[in-house]
Amino acid sequence: MSRKLLLVVMVAVALDLTPLLLAQPSAAEGFNALVFSKTKLYRHDSIPAGVAAIKKLGAENHFQVDATEDSEVFTATNLAKYKVIVFLSTSGDILNEDQQAAFRHFIESGGGFAAIHAAVAGTEATEPSWPWYSGMFAAGYISHPPVMPATVVVEDRTNASTVHLPEQWRHVDEWYNFTVNPRGKAHVLATVDERTYFGGSMGQDHPVAWTRDIGKGRMWYTALGHTAACFSDPLFLQHILGGIQFVAAQR
Repeated sequence: MSRKLLLVVMVAVALDLTPLLLAQPSAAEGFNALVFSKTKLYRHDSIPAGVAAIKKLGAENHFQVDATEDSEVFTATNLAKYKVIVFLSTSGDILNEDQQAAFRHFIESGGGFAAIHAAVAGTEATEPSWPWYSGMFAAGYISHPPVMPATVVVEDRTNASTVHLPEQWRHVDEWYNFTVNPRGKAHVLATVDERTYFGGSMGQDHPVAWTRDIGKGRMWYTALGHTAACFSDPLFLQHILGGIQFVAAQR
């Protein structure tokens, strides 16, 4: 280790910046991201705010963002232009079989996928009849109580999407319950403490953000992002930015 690098590490340890230092390799710049927000079931009012916020994050952090609700863009040739695909509160059967094949090839060959809130698989969420899609998440949406504040407990403070968060983050959102716990198949980044709100059905271990490697690619999911207010919250915006940068580093 060079003297300069050793000095940086020593300073980071002294200032308790080690998680931030470790997270830096996950960041990525100068790439193209596709934001897809098509809905066939419930449509979140927060989608316009989310699209605008992600475009702003791109402009401020040196990556290009294209946004669409047109499934026809899901071809192998077109998707090859992107490092990251973001599903923003999508719902229903939004891709046909050829489009599904192009999307699956994109991820398994090394692309990054960031999924926000309703983009998770489920009968009232996204792609409920596509087994590969639900398998990618290792869990599916089943229900939620009303929007209310709760405490998010951050488990991994080295990931680019959570390094900036406090260990316990008080946040207002719609708290999804899932069919199964993805832990064991996915790397859990954060959970919600069911003792801090009502309507949770998963007990002491209730993941709300996780990541998985899929073939040569990588997926990242956050269950947060129901309200438009989320997309003006600096902590949540950094959470989204870090997730996009984290999966972009794969390709």
